[in-house]
Amino acid sequence: MQETLRRLLTEVGEDPTREGLIDTPRRVEQSLKFLTGGYRLKLDDVINGALFTVEYSEMVIVRDIDFYSLCEHHLLPFFGRCHVGYLPNRKVIGLSKIPRIVDMFARRLQVQERLTSQIADALRDTIAPHGVAVVMEANHLCMAMRGVEKQNSATITSSMLGVLRDDARTRHEFLELIRYRSGGSPIREPLSMGMGCQPE
Repeated sequence: MQETLRRLLTEVGEDPTREGLIDTPRRVEQSLKFLTGGYRLKLDDVINGALFTVEYSEMVIVRDIDFYSLCEHHLLPFFGRCHVGYLPNRKVIGLSKIPRIVDMFARRLQVQERLTSQIADALRDTIAPHGVAVVMEANHLCMAMRGVEKQNSATITSSMLGVLRDDARTRHEFLELIRYRSGGSPIREPLSMGMGCQPE
């Protein structure tokens, strides 16, 4: 990979042998391996047995999970917050595993729509809850620093499964619970599956 990166530096008009760039291929290789580390993880290993039988029938929500990912169209970052909720069906998952699942799928080349669905599907397949909801809000640098150059736009996507898709009252409860952050500022409510970065 490092030799490819040296050729890339040359292609953009740089001198890969100058002082500031000598170690750049090595650093970029390390960075890319970290940012795409999700490909080398398996869901069972991430969860690591943290599934528990609990008599609890109310909603479980982990809110404001920071995430960073790379747009698969331009290899530029998109980042933001993820909100995950589910209605248990006799089984719950360790709370720390939910952010780890988010990271596992975010650390790949992604589009936000697929990322949102993958997180929801993983929870559904792992604990078979009555319902799952995932909402992601993100800023895309492929829209901010190139292309349309809209720095203040945000993309919101949602995936609702089971009762959270079929029952409006349950879905409304989830959206209300994630609507206000600790500082009291509302987040935008997802109206439908949004469209993230698209190739041009």
